[in-house]
Amino acid sequence: MRTVSVSLLTALAFLAVGGASTAPASALTAVTSIAPSDGTIGSTLSLTGNEGGERLDVTVVKVVDPARAANQYFTPEAGNRFVAVQFRLKNTGEASYKDAPGNGAELVDGDGQHFSASLYAPTKAGPPFPGTVSVTPGDTALGYLTFELPAAAEPVTAQFSMNSGFSDDVGEWDLTRTPI
Repeated sequence: MRTVSVSLLTALAFLAVGGASTAPASALTAVTSIAPSDGTIGSTLSLTGNEGGERLDVTVVKVVDPARAANQYFTPEAGNRFVAVQFRLKNTGEASYKDAPGNGAELVDGDGQHFSASLYAPTKAGPPFPGTVSVTPGDTALGYLTFELPAAAEPVTAQFSMNSGFSDDVGEWDLTRTPI
């Protein structure tokens, strides 16, 4: 009987301390994988990839909200808008960076909802990243990624990680703070 009681108490303690949560899985992932940062628009964060020698200095250069569609064929759905974020990727590592930057980028709104970059949504904000970029050590790539958000959603955070979003090193920029 004592073994059952200890096991039961251990299980209850585990649940009380946080073994189970009602938070969405994406919120739990974000808390455990995002490196602490004080990134704001204009600041640069150094990120590493999953393979040796992969390193990027990533800067959120500019946010255009709302971003106007570049043509009448690719527009946001009714009730939504485009938000374009310009990223600068400088390869400070020893290995070439070849990836689709849009796969590793997200915007997070004030309610904690995550929005992935749109596959193809050209805007008048400026030149987008192509589907895949290749940046050799010492070189830089600059381009916009476009996100489609509900009209009422306020983007508060931009996130970026290498390896199509599979790197554990995630940069986070607070879009609500004024750059210093």
